[in-house]
Amino acid sequence: MREPAMDGRLVLEDGSVFAGKAFGCSVSVAGEVVFNTGMVGYPECLTDPSYSGQILVLTYPLVGNYGVPPESGLPFNPPFESERIHVSGLETALAARSPTRRRRQSWDRPKTG
Repeated sequence: MREPAMDGRLVLEDGSVFAGKAFGCSVSVAGEVVFNTGMVGYPECLTDPSYSGQILVLTYPLVGNYGVPPESGLPFNPPFESERIHVSGLETALAARSPTRRRRQSWDRPKTG
């Protein structure tokens, strides 16, 4: 069973505050806010070293509906850009809680073990 969404907010340097719901890791982060306008490719964006230390805003309204590929036995699964997530944070209008692709795993579930 999933934990209920936590209250979250994005606070900009000019004092603007955007309220929302947080998911994933419950820590405060700081970073430059940048945008990506792609309709697909969020696993690649999350693992792209060029986004290191940045808070990534995905402008496509629904993220997570196709999940991420299941583990393949490689050090990190293709089509990722590197072996770890580089963004400091992720902002999206709607994060799907149940991916619909047949061969996938949930993209926001932390690994255990």
